[in-house]
Parts: sequence; C-alpha cells; structure tokens
Amino acid sequence: MLEVIGAGLPRTGTLSLKAALERLGFGPCHHMYELFDHAELVERWLPAVPDGPAGWERVFAGYRSAVDWPASFFWRPLAEAFPRAKVVLTVRDPGRWYASFRAMVSRRAASIAAGGLSRDPLLGLHPLLRRMARETFGETRPFPDWTPGREQAIAAFERHAATVRRSLPADRLLVFDVRRGWEPLCGFLGVAPPPGEPFPLLNDRETTMRRLDGLSAGRPFGGSER
Repeated sequence: MLEVIGAGLPRTGTLSLKAALERLGFGPCHHMYELFDHAELVERWLPAVPDGPAGWERVFAGYRSAVDWPASFFWRPLAEAFPRAKVVLTVRDPGRWYASFRAMVSRRAASIAAGGLSRDPLLGLHPLLRRMARETFGETRPFPDWTPGREQAIAAFERHAATVRRSLPADRLLVFDVRRGWEPLCGFLGVAPPPGEPFPLLNDRETTMRRLDGLSAGRPFGGSER
C-alpha cells in the first residue's frame, strides 16, 4: 500500500526523492527506472491502467511509495485510491527543468534509434507514454523525440504544479525542492530526527544519460535495487 505519492514531473529531482524516501523507511519506491529492467513491472500497467483501488494496489504491490512517471501522472487517482497517503510535489526552476527534460527525451530517442524499436524495454508502454505526453503538454512532435517547445512545456509544467496545489489540502501536500534537504520532508512525513547524513542530491541527468546510452549497447538499464 502506498504511503507516499510523488506528483512531480520527471526531471524534478525524482531520483533524489526516491533515494530519500527509501532512506526514511518508505521503500521500496517505484520509479520509471525500475521498469527498464523488470518486465513484470511493465506488465502490471497492461493492457490498461486500473480504474479503482484494487487495480492500483496490484500495480504497486510491494511498494510503499511511488515517484516519477508513469506513477506521478496518475497522482489524482492514486490520492483517491490511497486516501491516507501523503503527496509530494517536486519542483525546480522551470527553465532548468525543461533543458534537462528535453535532453533526456532526445537521448532516449537516440537510444531507441540505435538499438531498434523492438529492443525498447518499454515498448508495451508506448501508447501510455504517448497519452501522458499528450495530456500533459498538448500537441507534441512525433514519437520518440516528442518533446514540446520550451514555452509550451514550461506552461504545462506550471499548469501541472498549480493544479496539484489547488487540488489537495495543505496537510496532505508538500511542495518540495530537493535542494531544501531533509528538514521539510521529514517534518511532513513525521520522521524525527532527520538522518545525520547529507540529503541524496543525485545527478539525475548524468545518471539517466549514461543508462540510456547503455540500452542502445544492449546493457541492462540498472535502475533498480530490487
């Protein structure tokens, strides 16, 4: 059963939040990375996403938290399915977010082109990924290098954050920049005292680019500790 739901878009520090939640005892944490190496997790999303609590419990069986796409796209139905779960909306400077997001999608497109579409471990999720892109950003370029233009993407980024903010009560939602570290996250989740170690500010972009390059070379993505 999920206890923490990440509502932030990809490239907003979701990998850092995953590591932090697992350090605080809210793991395992579901993240897009895990889908690359574990076909059984991809199959949980097929043939269609759930329409009720029982279905979402099946998708996230064994997990205590979930961040990043595809989970964060469904933050609203997840918040309804798990009414006691708290929601963390990760945010960052919109311009820097777009640069990172654009680079990630372009590198993934290059990885698909180099390795062949049939070798993409997320092939079965392509219809869902297209849906998420369309509903989040509107019209985009053709798949797989589908990122919208900067102004369109930033407008969607800000619209998403505003929607999450006004949809949940303050005691259930934390708007969180991972650079703020342990204190706001621990306070929100009721964890005391905060860990006596640095907050895991992981280089999400560098790690993802290296792993996407490995996919085109036929290496496992290596995104999961399961």
